Amino acid sequence: MPRWKKILYSLLVVVVLVAGVALTTSLIRKPDTCADGVERIDGECVGVNGEGYDFGTPEITDVARAVARENQRIEKQPHVTVAMLLPLQSDREALRRQMRSDLQGAYLGQRQANAGEGEPPKIRLVLANPGRNYGRQSKVVDTLLRMAASPEDRLRAVTGFNLSLADTEAAVRRLTENRIPVLAARISGDRIANEDRADGLAKLRFPGLARILPTNNDAAQALADYNGDRGRRNLKTVLVYDKRPDGYSESLARAFSRIEEKGPAGPAAMSFESPSIDEAGSTGNQFTQTANNICDSEADTVYFAGRTLHLRIFALKLAQVGCKGRHYTIISGSDAASLREDMRENDWERLRGDGGRAKVTVQYAAPAHPDAWTTQLTAWTKTWSATHRGAPKPQDFPQYLTEPKAALDTLRGQITQTRREGIELGSAPNLDDSRTMLVYDGLITIGKALHQAQEGAPETTVPTREDVGRQWSLLHSRHRVQGTSGLICLTTGGNAYDKPAAIVELDPGRKGEGRLKFVGLGWPTGKEQPKNCVIPSETP
Repeated sequence: MPRWKKILYSLLVVVVLVAGVALTTSLIRKPDTCADGVERIDGECVGVNGEGYDFGTPEITDVARAVARENQRIEKQPHVTVAMLLPLQSDREALRRQMRSDLQGAYLGQRQANAGEGEPPKIRLVLANPGRNYGRQSKVVDTLLRMAASPEDRLRAVTGFNLSLADTEAAVRRLTENRIPVLAARISGDRIANEDRADGLAKLRFPGLARILPTNNDAAQALADYNGDRGRRNLKTVLVYDKRPDGYSESLARAFSRIEEKGPAGPAAMSFESPSIDEAGSTGNQFTQTANNICDSEADTVYFAGRTLHLRIFALKLAQVGCKGRHYTIISGSDAASLREDMRENDWERLRGDGGRAKVTVQYAAPAHPDAWTTQLTAWTKTWSATHRGAPKPQDFPQYLTEPKAALDTLRGQITQTRREGIELGSAPNLDDSRTMLVYDGLITIGKALHQAQEGAPETTVPTREDVGRQWSLLHSRHRVQGTSGLICLTTGGNAYDKPAAIVELDPGRKGEGRLKFVGLGWPTGKEQPKNCVIPSETP
């Protein structure tokens, strides 16, 4: 064989070997997918999907399919994409039910946004799972950034966000740095927020971020406002807080410690340390010692800065130590809205004790409650009638009560309509835990921003990311959002101004299962929102 043929054959063999190695490596490294756009990583299905995939969580199967059907319905109309970002897998049944409540609110809000204004652009909703505790958010944010740049996807906002964690903050920071508007529906920690200044200007740590939930500081002030109105300034209080780094618990502890008490000083703050949001670890043993110390003090009210899982354990321990004849009220933040779902059958009996009288009552500042507006309107009318004896009933009821009630009626109408259409959502939406209401409010807020940004533009175009982000600070006064959780009036920093907190109590009662009851509204500024929600030039 001629030398040149030997060289040629050798080169061909090398090329074939290299190609074979490359192909083998490519096949080996090909990601294991759970569904289109969703990759399996260490047992988690991480990614973005709007075609009905349930991320292996059967509780959300029906509502994920309902979202996909709405996406198909509007796919031929001018539309943009909105991503719902929150963990969508869990080993805990209670957390999976909470996911279902969140997604029910997202779907119902998508429907209302697509039908309510009657104008383009419509909302195509996609579900984005960042993994447990947002641990794989970086990979999902990569996908969302590509979708924002894609002329087919046209991602214009990201919502969801239910945990105030370092990874959550990292996701919000990266999205907003890349000019993707973010509306945080259920974050209450103070760190993931822009700072409103007293002069009406703002320090934008996250340009393009809006929040519709009061910060922990605002919620604590609302609790103080409510309890002050009830003449309970002589409480003897103690703060119990989680030392584990957690934006929610840290900001809640800081907010509680700033409340100006007018009663006698209580005992010094007491700490515990949990292993994680959804693990008990040794907290039960720690709480036994804490409860004994509280029992030896004169404290009757506990400010609890920690997560729901640990709040339940603490409440049961406080009831168990048996301080004779004592009743305790535990006051906590918005995360406690999930407490009732975590309670087990015999927990109620343990909170009542042998005599049947409640040993422990839990009170918290809920983001919303379905009984709030009717109850408050009834109370307002009763007070008005008492001070205007013989006068005809007023024609103008308080706007801060009537408009949220109308919004709640609209949400209930959407729930009824889905039932008439035979659309399954996994279960009937339970509004008591506020999740469905808050996420619904987030979607209709995004819908209002989209429609206002689109106003006057041709139907064939859609607003840019910057157009949508600029709308947040304009959503007040005439352009306020009538939310089911209250009027949403956003400041220059994108924060909800003087958003009311629904003060809710978990009362074990005297027999049977305990009940969750709405007891009143608290206002962060100490007074109701001004007429038409016109934000004053100097905000506290």
